[in-house]
Amino acid sequence: MGIETIFAHVSCSDLEVSMKWYEKLFGRPPARRPMAGLVEWQFTDSAEVQLFENRDKAGASTLTIGVLPLEPERKRLADAGLEPGPVEDAKDFYIMRMRDPDDNLVVFASARLN
Repeated sequence: MGIETIFAHVSCSDLEVSMKWYEKLFGRPPARRPMAGLVEWQFTDSAEVQLFENRDKAGASTLTIGVLPLEPERKRLADAGLEPGPVEDAKDFYIMRMRDPDDNLVVFASARLN
C-alpha cells in the first residue's frame, strides 16, 4: 500500500461555531467546503484536517499536530483567545493539550531541540 495523503478528521456538533475556533487554532480559514457539513484545511500536499458536523460523535476525536518549536505556538494560541494547556515534558519531546468547543482533544507535539 502506498499511502499518499492522510486526512485527520474531527467531529463537531455545530460546524459554524467549531469552524471559528479552528480558524483561530490554524490561523486561517478553511481551504475548502467540499460538501454540506464539512470544511477542510490543507497544510501540505499530504497533510489535511477535516472538520465534520456530526452531533453523535462530537467530543470523541483527538487531533495531534506536530510543531517546532512549541512555546511560540502556545503564545500565538493564547494571543488568539484560545486556552492552551501548559507545556508538558515527555521523553524526547514536549506536548501541550487543549480542548475544542465540543471537548475534542487537540495535542501539540514538539521534538526536543538540542
